[in-house]
Amino acid sequence: MINTIEVSWKGEMLFESVAPEGTVMIDAAEDAGGQGKGLRPKAMMLTALAGCTAMDIASLLKKMRAEVADFKIEVKANLTEEHPKVYDKVKVVYKFYDKDFQKDKIEKAVNLSVERYCGVYEMFRKFSDISYEIQYFD
Repeated sequence: MINTIEVSWKGEMLFESVAPEGTVMIDAAEDAGGQGKGLRPKAMMLTALAGCTAMDIASLLKKMRAEVADFKIEVKANLTEEHPKVYDKVKVVYKFYDKDFQKDKIEKAVNLSVERYCGVYEMFRKFSDISYEIQYFD
């Protein structure tokens, strides 16, 4: 299957990325000539990682009948100093919120996403030391 997007220049350092599912604006930092009107490319990579695994988990928890009141995913990534700057260490923190948890099912859902379903997580494995942690909050 071939996925295709098109990025169009909108002036300065602003670009619009158009995919069949929608659009997103891309911009550079102000100190690099940007206007802060969109995500930076590397932030989009982290967003793709979090979004991919989040969708897996939402679907899996529903199928397992282990839904939670809320969950968030925080991605912390170390960017190297030398060019080309890349993420060499990435940590995905899964934060689940509820009064009562089915921790075994939550952990199974996270593990299935990390080990089997999330293609973006697998891509990150190719270039970074990636790990994860699960946290619970009531």
